[in-house]
Amino acid sequence: MTRHVGWIAGAAAAVLVGAGAITYAVAEDGRSSATTPTAGSADAGFARDMAVHHQQAVEMSYIVRDRTENEEVRRLAYDIAQTQANQRGMLLGWLDLWELPKVSADAPMTWMGMGDMASGKDGALMPGMATNTELKKLNTLSGKQAEILYLQLMTDHHKGGIHMAEGCVAKCTVGVEKKLAQGMVDAQQSEIDLMADLLKERGAKARD
Repeated sequence: MTRHVGWIAGAAAAVLVGAGAITYAVAEDGRSSATTPTAGSADAGFARDMAVHHQQAVEMSYIVRDRTENEEVRRLAYDIAQTQANQRGMLLGWLDLWELPKVSADAPMTWMGMGDMASGKDGALMPGMATNTELKKLNTLSGKQAEILYLQLMTDHHKGGIHMAEGCVAKCTVGVEKKLAQGMVDAQQSEIDLMADLLKERGAKARD
């Protein structure tokens, strides 16, 4: 299993090596388009929403890193935290380049035509996000129990993230942002497959 974790870590590192280039390229892409993305565009909406979505993944990953001694889970959590923290910085950086606000009065996922998908109840602002209650529970567990809950929560989180990233691939107009979104789809699906194996090893499975 370590071999698979290492492969994902390598793929994530390869994506992030070009992070600076992509950040600058998006400015060029935006300038070469007929118009810079507007505050209500899919490009801006995806950047705002995925930045929030990623922040919770980073938070969950650092929680479980301190709640288990298992090296496979700790390595996976670290890889997810580092990858998504870097991507979050890119998304927020693009909003700065476009001179657009990082928050919106619109409900999350409005840019996808799905502003009513999540109620925001108990902190779950978008599909796949963990609730405040679930995060508190993760903070009380340790060892195998913490690993299982983290893997289940992160599987749900990735499924929600993939849905949003696919929305950007379909609706965003800035080429490098669409490319990043497709990279998120591919990487997070690989991690879902890995987490399914890790759950099976622990006598558990993803939640329905």
